[in-house]
Amino acid sequence: METRRLTVLSAGLGVPSSSRLLADQLAAAAGRRLTAGGYEVVADVVELRDLAVDIANNFVTGYAAPRLAEVIAGVEASDGIIAVTPVFSASYSGLFKSFFDVLDPKSLDGKAVLLGATGGTDRHQMVLDYALRPLFSYLRARTAATGVFAGPQDWGTTEEGGSSLADRIERAASEFTLLLDGPQPGRKPAPLESLPFEQLLAGIAGPR
Repeated sequence: METRRLTVLSAGLGVPSSSRLLADQLAAAAGRRLTAGGYEVVADVVELRDLAVDIANNFVTGYAAPRLAEVIAGVEASDGIIAVTPVFSASYSGLFKSFFDVLDPKSLDGKAVLLGATGGTDRHQMVLDYALRPLFSYLRARTAATGVFAGPQDWGTTEEGGSSLADRIERAASEFTLLLDGPQPGRKPAPLESLPFEQLLAGIAGPR
């Protein structure tokens, strides 16, 4: 069974966090669809607030502490990224942006990305198209057409027998999993195999 590795990034600051809640729901919806499609799913959920000091130190020292280095390596090795941020002053949070600033600019090249954001008012929902999407376009990621914004009115409300937020999550997850189907341009190539010298020499000489 082929595997799809996902990194789920939440930039929420509170405990509990609406950004983490949205990230979990997006990851669950994507996981169900990938599993139904015959893939094994391995997901790593990362709370960026736990890395805030390491991210700040990275800017000053140029060195990634072990946990931050582990998360960066996980992002680079992932097939897909689910990225959710709270909205401050009509844009993504400083912590969210700082994490992507410490990544190698080429690390998201070709990767599938599902975008999410949370905020205190619906006036912030355009952040998906006017702040988040340009950032990931610059990083040359492949973003799902539907991003998901969740405001206070979305949690625990239903419309005509189903949750409006749940419908948006399912639609976004469907588009995201379509990006993850088939060969993945964002996947890091397998390391080259080192062959014994005698075997290399035999290959050069060829049959006699």
